[in-house]
Amino acid sequence: MALRLDDKKAVVAEVAAIAAKAHSAVAAEYRGLTVSKLTELRKTARESGVYLRVIKNTLARKAVEGTEFACMQDGLVGPLILAFSLEDPGAAGRVIAAFAKDNDKLVPKLVAVGGKQYGASELDRLSKLPTRDQAIGILMGTMKAPVEKFVRTLAEPHAKLARTVAAIRDQKQAA
Repeated sequence: MALRLDDKKAVVAEVAAIAAKAHSAVAAEYRGLTVSKLTELRKTARESGVYLRVIKNTLARKAVEGTEFACMQDGLVGPLILAFSLEDPGAAGRVIAAFAKDNDKLVPKLVAVGGKQYGASELDRLSKLPTRDQAIGILMGTMKAPVEKFVRTLAEPHAKLARTVAAIRDQKQAA
């Protein structure tokens, strides 16, 4: 069923609002996927904080115009499903990559991050980006490491003295 002009404007406004606050986007061709598989994909995306939308390419081009995903406009060709990461940059990549691994009918076409478009080959790199919690953990570990090394360095002379005294004691007991 064809959309009326008001419906098209509403769809464009909705997708434009999502694209304005999204961290990354992935476009994938879904030709041949069954409705149940698409429903499964949507459920997984919802749980991961990813906005998923099947939209006509002309409407998608208008929706991403003026956002950092305007670079995708030329690549929006064919039956595509758009996935926008709302919580962390790698979420859309993880959802699409995991689903495409099990379903060969879902073919990633475009990846966009930070105003730059990449090919489908970069989906793997995007999907391996750490989540927010993982990134904080890595940062805390990096910040904590120099302090730990400093404390170990300060404690080493005392530990070495204790080991030396223990070795002398053991040597005198053995004699």
